[in-house]
Amino acid sequence: MSLFPQDILSAAETIIRDFTAAGLMVSTAESCTGGLISGALTEISGSSAVVDRGFVTYTNTAKIELLGVQEQTLLSFGAVSEETARQMAHGALFRSRAAIAIAVTGIAGPGGGSAEKPIGLVHLAAKSRSGALIHRKMLYGDIGRSEVRLATVRTALDMVHSLLAG
Repeated sequence: MSLFPQDILSAAETIIRDFTAAGLMVSTAESCTGGLISGALTEISGSSAVVDRGFVTYTNTAKIELLGVQEQTLLSFGAVSEETARQMAHGALFRSRAAIAIAVTGIAGPGGGSAEKPIGLVHLAAKSRSGALIHRKMLYGDIGRSEVRLATVRTALDMVHSLLAG
């Protein structure tokens, strides 16, 4: 029995298979998902050849200290922003041996939302060593904390696979 639904496991299996075949590694930088992306990937046998490391940076201080997110970025745009997600992805990539890094920051709820940044808002960024970068702003809605987090894992795995596929 797994902690994750079958669609997430299938996506993770594809990533582990394709990254293993390419001889590449991935790293994660997670805020609102609290390590669930790394957890989904490491649920798959053989993931030790692919998953280099994961950063769970729930606080702004952790984002600054572990990933090199600029304090001014957090002050100007907030933790839940495209700018922060991009800097998190960059930090995870260049503080690891990964070829691709995925970063997520968002508001899973049930509290913490505002008119400008509602519950269910998540910014994701995936970056490769070649400089390719994908950003997605997702508005999952107030569908419940667990569902926002799982939806974010699904989107993140899709972005990692898309970046690998080119």
